[in-house]
Amino acid sequence: MPNSTHNAVYNSRIPEMPVLPSRFPRVAGPLLMVLVLLHAAVAWAGNWDGVEEQLAAKIAAVAGPGAVAVNLSNRSSLSRTDADEIRRGLLTQLAALGVRFVNAEQAAATVQVSLSEDLQNYVWVAEIRQGANESSIVMVSLPRPETQPVAHEAAPLTLRKTPLWSQEDRILDVAVLDGNPSHMLVLDSNGVTVYTLHDGRWQPEQSIAMTHTRPWPRDLRGRLVLRKDHLFDAFLPGVFCRSTTSAPLAVNCYESDDPWPLGADQLTLSAFFTPARNYFTGALAPGIGKQSTAPAFYSAAALPREKYTLWLFAAVDGQVHLLDGITDQTVGKLGWGSDIASLRSGCGSGWQILATRNGDSSSDTVRAFEFPDREPIAASQPLEFNGSITSLWAESGASSAIAVSRHSETGRYEAFRLSINCGH
Repeated sequence: MPNSTHNAVYNSRIPEMPVLPSRFPRVAGPLLMVLVLLHAAVAWAGNWDGVEEQLAAKIAAVAGPGAVAVNLSNRSSLSRTDADEIRRGLLTQLAALGVRFVNAEQAAATVQVSLSEDLQNYVWVAEIRQGANESSIVMVSLPRPETQPVAHEAAPLTLRKTPLWSQEDRILDVAVLDGNPSHMLVLDSNGVTVYTLHDGRWQPEQSIAMTHTRPWPRDLRGRLVLRKDHLFDAFLPGVFCRSTTSAPLAVNCYESDDPWPLGADQLTLSAFFTPARNYFTGALAPGIGKQSTAPAFYSAAALPREKYTLWLFAAVDGQVHLLDGITDQTVGKLGWGSDIASLRSGCGSGWQILATRNGDSSSDTVRAFEFPDREPIAASQPLEFNGSITSLWAESGASSAIAVSRHSETGRYEAFRLSINCGH
């Protein structure tokens, strides 16, 4: 691809501030240092000229002078004021290079500029499309300011679990249909069992076997997804099952490599599962912006932002990858396990990530985290389980999640509904 990301330009970091003379009083020292840092941060924040010039030159080298339509989106932690300033500066630099700005219908080329970032740098990417030709990508980057870390105080949340069901056979997933009476679907290696709530107890109503020609993998996983035009779909390794619409229920199962849905109803992203193993290959459908693949992963969770959705992947390499449609960032050493999910609670920022702990298999915890930027902040106390978590899926609507654990003493599988309450 012409003018690819290999041409990225990286600005040097800002030199360290000089040491203040010792003659300043001790009391004044901390105050002066704060003022110096604030002055440096303000001065740095508006210093985009060099980077704007670099990106404009790269864009003009591909698009040439003439009629161009430019659109800019901010996918970084930069403020709207900064993004507007960068847009004005970039357009000024492009105009100086002979570029004229027109509507997309009149343009010889369209330029989509995305302001993104990773943990160390701001990354500005421009996708240039000319007619039916393949689009070209150019980019520049500059280090993020090395300011003193600010202590974030996440809103205190309470993570609660409600017991649903326990059995000897491994529980793969559970779906609850709240109503009068309420119903519950339990997916295991044999099929789906339908339960009805009577006098506070779940009573079996119907068992539905699911046929498969190949033996299940040792570490079996599965997912239940409630549907509007029929009751549910069941996803299993190499097998897809679709239910009928009314009781008595029946299912139609067939061999399939169709992708599994990852998020809740409003978060449409699916991924392909490895039939002989217990993780996803990383191939995504339909993808996240320009990103159609992620590293191989065990689970994924979404955080909707104002103009895009940030997806987190608990990868098989032990790291957490953050994909925003442009960049793939890694956040290591979090101590998270392989199961994550996102909930829409209305607390704090509105969405939280539930993550298991990477530790002793005899006991496990789930904790809620906020993401004010690209790094997590614990928002709840750890929720204890008497065994290891084997499954964690957000329920339809994303207001709650289903967690399955295996009791360390009895060996039974236990399913719980997890929810978040605002405040203690």
